[in-house]
Amino acid sequence: MSKIRQHNEYKQFITQLKSQIQSAQIKAAVSVNRELLQLYWQLGEQIVEKQAKVQWGDGLIKQISKDLRLEFPDMKGFSSRNIHMMRQWYLYWHQEPAIVQQLVAQIEQAPIFQIPWGQNLLIISKANSTEEALFYVQKTIDNNWSRAVLTHQIELGLYQRQGKAVGNFENHLPSPQSDLARQTLKDPYCFDFLNLTEKHNETGQAMGVSEYQLTRQLPKDFQSSLPSIEQIEAEIGGFGDE
Repeated sequence: MSKIRQHNEYKQFITQLKSQIQSAQIKAAVSVNRELLQLYWQLGEQIVEKQAKVQWGDGLIKQISKDLRLEFPDMKGFSSRNIHMMRQWYLYWHQEPAIVQQLVAQIEQAPIFQIPWGQNLLIISKANSTEEALFYVQKTIDNNWSRAVLTHQIELGLYQRQGKAVGNFENHLPSPQSDLARQTLKDPYCFDFLNLTEKHNETGQAMGVSEYQLTRQLPKDFQSSLPSIEQIEAEIGGFGDE
């Protein structure tokens, strides 16, 4: 072992550096996730508005999916089902005008843009009201819940037991070691959005090296729990099907 590593001052120094790197990773992942969800929100909004103005029939979403996937062939996030979910997600929150006003006014702090897409879909598919949904969104942020833990809390009826929704939006980063942070870092929709699906799996590229190192650091049981886009969509099922 290097003599440098034996010094307490060095141990404190390297711990500080690791913390800074982890913090930067989380900030980057949260930023990408926010941009992705704001894009999904805008796409959902534009589709709703276009359908209200133009009679293009029931095949609109399928045609949009086809054209976007032709332009972005490596991006699975533009499947017909996912685009349909973008539309339903946008419409869901528009049931409550007050919440929409807050989303528009405080878009950087809006909690629905701070959690992964899979958590968003899970919440709106299981919550009985927008108030309950917002409660679980904020609880996910506050407690760094993974999708599995979030599902468990919803099934246990946490909202019904506590009976209190969150009044104000809060904006803070997930704990670096938390399941929410790890899930945000590894979210397949974010990789898909950045068009890194193939590149981050290659062995000679920098992103490939970074991805490999991150995967090695994750517990084996967590690695096996990381879902693909198809698995997330299948888990949500036919939510919002018309």
